[in-house]
Amino acid sequence: MITDIHSLDPNGTYTYADYLKWRFEEQVELIKGKIYRISPAPKMAHQWVSGQLSYLLRKHFDAKPCTIFDAPFDVRLPIGNERFPEKIYTVVQPDICVICDDTKLDEDGCLGAPDLIVEITSASTYKKDFNEKFNWYEKAGVREYWIAIPSDKAIHVYYLENGQYQLGGIYDQLSAQSVIFEGFEAALEKVFR
Repeated sequence: MITDIHSLDPNGTYTYADYLKWRFEEQVELIKGKIYRISPAPKMAHQWVSGQLSYLLRKHFDAKPCTIFDAPFDVRLPIGNERFPEKIYTVVQPDICVICDDTKLDEDGCLGAPDLIVEITSASTYKKDFNEKFNWYEKAGVREYWIAIPSDKAIHVYYLENGQYQLGGIYDQLSAQSVIFEGFEAALEKVFR
């Protein structure tokens, strides 16, 4: 068991099997085997947006066969059909995820691509959310990806088509709308303060 993140090689490549051995005070994610620290406790605006979007998603999916999880919740994104921890190089903790296939759920979280992931970005996570995570979620097959930007009071909606993300819309007025989940929308006046 490794308890000090500084004892790891920052240029090393790690797997989910390694991740399971770590007991750090701070939370981390792995993207393509590289360690990314998760920001300390989110700011109030982040928590507000997370709570509002989570509430709206739970309300929409109440009678549907989908489950909503909030961070911290491990999502393992293997390449292909790899299922062994030593072969999985990406484990993330999205702010919110919607999973409609219960076979992807186990005691450790989610193994495979959720149907919808929401990341609530900040100055410190903006680049990662729009680059590394965007690219990996696309490659892993996450069907829809929302990036909420509290400072802009906007939500970017991307959906997967032929293996690539398409822009479903940049919403900064009225409501953000899902492309893959008919009828789901989030009124921005409720999402942002």
